[in-house]
Amino acid sequence: MKRSRTSRSMIFTLSGTSFKKGIVISFMVLFMTFLLSGFLTSLKPEYRLTSSSISDLTKNIDGESFLQLLGAENRFFVSALPEKPEPIKLSTIMFKVATSINPDDPRSLLGRELPGFSLYDSEIVVAGDGTNYTNMPYESPPPTEVLEQEREASIDKNEVVNSVDDEPKTPPSLTTGDKKVVYIYNTHNTESYLPLLEGETDPNRANHSKANVTIVSELLGKAFEERGIGAQIDSTDIQSNLKQKGWNYAKSYTASRPVVQEALANNRELNYIIDIHRDSQRKAVTTISITNKSYAKIAFIIGRDNPTAEKNEKIANELHNLLQKKYPGLSRGIFKQGGKGYNGVYNQDLSTNAMLLEFGGVDNNLDELKNTVAAVADVFSEYYWQAERVNSNGATEQ
Repeated sequence: MKRSRTSRSMIFTLSGTSFKKGIVISFMVLFMTFLLSGFLTSLKPEYRLTSSSISDLTKNIDGESFLQLLGAENRFFVSALPEKPEPIKLSTIMFKVATSINPDDPRSLLGRELPGFSLYDSEIVVAGDGTNYTNMPYESPPPTEVLEQEREASIDKNEVVNSVDDEPKTPPSLTTGDKKVVYIYNTHNTESYLPLLEGETDPNRANHSKANVTIVSELLGKAFEERGIGAQIDSTDIQSNLKQKGWNYAKSYTASRPVVQEALANNRELNYIIDIHRDSQRKAVTTISITNKSYAKIAFIIGRDNPTAEKNEKIANELHNLLQKKYPGLSRGIFKQGGKGYNGVYNQDLSTNAMLLEFGGVDNNLDELKNTVAAVADVFSEYYWQAERVNSNGATEQ
């Protein structure tokens, strides 16, 4: 019996019209890709899509919402959320990303519209007692005529700095010897305090060539030395240099930068850099009483545009916590400043241990400043010797 073999064949029908459409669509997609690539590469650098621009877009999303978004794709991130997280509001997030306006923070809108309001466009990293967005540190440049005039001071700088304390000092048990490990300088070296100026009451005129914030630097350096920590106090008149170069007040940090760089180049032992300033806030904000003693409050300022800001913030945070423990309320907190209208670096990129400290405000007197100097020296010496102990133990283990 013969089996008949039947051949089965498959027939494909290709429509000419569909094929042409596919070619046209592929060409259009390819053309648009090249067009978009050409457009993006032809943009000015500041308008190109970069990691920093993506960062600027996402910085308006708070941490908890960001974790919830990541958790939607990877459940691992959900473990970092609190037990009862607030429900995510996509409409609010999209509004923040699209407009850079935070409905919960009026500064994000008003800072662009009201003259002078951008002074408060800083970030509170750690808030001290009583600190909020209405009383953050700020510095206002003095009127030109104030810098050109010399007025009477109610104190003599040399007498204050070189005065002999009747109380005998116990020699420090630990010392850096001949090594200078802390560098103290003043970018705004003419910033002064009203109680140091004869008959002056206008806070905008609290500037002087000698009776100024450099007194705090000298006293702090002396207090460090008494605790065994070698300090180099720079006496460069930055504001005079600024005037000689014909630069405006906004270029103060450009003028102080080479001074700091030269000091670091000449002494490799310098490990901590402290730029001391005076805040423009009034007495109610910058003063505190601790155990019946009046102190000028301090504030830590971090340059937001500084590439080492995270490391600078670390040391500021540790010192703030020590101050909170030993002198509750003395620290107003840690603040980040940057962007338009600010230097945003403050020479802090020159060292991971660089600090900008605001010592009190325009109304603080010499006694309050002296009390704060002693407190800061006390806390810093504790931090310094603890850090040295840790570094020494680590070197021994290696």
